[in-house]
Amino acid sequence: MASALRPRSPLLLGRLPGPRRGVCAPAMAPPRRFALELPGCTLAHFAVGGDAPGALPDPRVAALLGPPGRSYSLCVPLAPGGDCAARVRAARLHQRLLHQLRRDSLQRCQLRRLLCYGPGGGEGGVQHGFLLHDPSDSPDTRRALFSLLGESPEGPRLGEFVGDARRQVWQLLWELRDGAGWRQVGPRERVVSAPEPVLHPVVPDLPSSGVFPHREAARAVLEACIPFIPEAQAVLDLVDQCPEQVQKGKFPVIAIEGLDATGKTTVTQSVSDSLKAVLLKSPPACISQWRKIFDDEPTIIRRAFYSLGNYIVASEIAEESSKSPVIVDRYWHSTATYAIATEVTGGLQHLPPAHHPIYQWPRDLLKPDLVLLLTVSPEERMHRIEGRGMERTREEAELEANSVFRQNFVSSRMHELYRRNQEDLPNQREPLPPLPRLQWGHRRALHVVDLPSSQYGHTPSLGAQPCS
Repeated sequence: MASALRPRSPLLLGRLPGPRRGVCAPAMAPPRRFALELPGCTLAHFAVGGDAPGALPDPRVAALLGPPGRSYSLCVPLAPGGDCAARVRAARLHQRLLHQLRRDSLQRCQLRRLLCYGPGGGEGGVQHGFLLHDPSDSPDTRRALFSLLGESPEGPRLGEFVGDARRQVWQLLWELRDGAGWRQVGPRERVVSAPEPVLHPVVPDLPSSGVFPHREAARAVLEACIPFIPEAQAVLDLVDQCPEQVQKGKFPVIAIEGLDATGKTTVTQSVSDSLKAVLLKSPPACISQWRKIFDDEPTIIRRAFYSLGNYIVASEIAEESSKSPVIVDRYWHSTATYAIATEVTGGLQHLPPAHHPIYQWPRDLLKPDLVLLLTVSPEERMHRIEGRGMERTREEAELEANSVFRQNFVSSRMHELYRRNQEDLPNQREPLPPLPRLQWGHRRALHVVDLPSSQYGHTPSLGAQPCS
């Protein structure tokens, strides 16, 4: 790397302020509904409060919230209408909370992702958090949580679940009061079943937290990061040197996508050599030296970095495509797919529906003429990674922690995202040259984002077939 990584501050919640009084609007009241991630990438929804619909909670939820053992909810609040800086603060607090919950005396507890949301949905209505389940119901767990959250009194909201012999479950809320320590807030409220919303609760927030619709949305995130990530300013300086609107030249632009160890390096080099094309990569070399720094940050910051990298690459594409064909190693599809894969919990059925606005190409980003997706079986990909000693990003490691998650959530979602984006690619006026015939390795496949032949004026000749 061109610059040394600076020391990171200790992961203490007290070092990261929550919403500040007098600056943001008062924090929203605790949401009435929750989405809990269960084994097998499934979601269970439940509600809290006497006016909530339904009767007993889902048995899977009751088994986690009720006895034996004891469960706690920790959700990071976001003020209604919170600006970009507030979103960044909440995301970093959520990440540091995760690190703390995995340490010391809390390691013995089971940790699951938990979303808190209002019944009406809408942007800014979701709180990200965790469900902590202590199978032993040790009083040390509650004391450890009090100690942890006491360092950030305006930070995560703490709830405690208790059950009875009739399999009813109740939630108690705790609050840290000045000079009085931790006290229960109000009466306990009953946990009941809740219907699954039509749209996953996080989808309305994606345009402001990961799948940015234009350059300024991503830029605002990195501007909010400058006080604690000095490299953010260097990235913004490079972005500001790029024209806001660029046009593709007369030569074709082909983007090749895929996870690490799917053969992108081999294929992109082979195609670019055959077509005498310029090979570009995203993120571009001018910002790759800071990739590790941003990979260690929450999704909103990480995706803003990669999104702005796409705009830098777009200016390079505009210049090079006026002189020769251009091959791009990763582009917008990877940026959007990873954002959706990390934020939308559950299985494929929870993806935003086809033609949802989240799949629209950013209005100010140069579009390629063709997008190819390379895949291999998950087992073969992991074998390659282990054999080469490749270092994966923290994001990929988390996505691949569970084999079901890896196969059904990452690979399938990437393929589905490409398919759902097919209608937003540009019209091609000039015929594309045939791609070279490639020698396919073990269990590798080439997927072309299906486009109507009329959109190109012809059916592109790929000259490459996946092996059986």
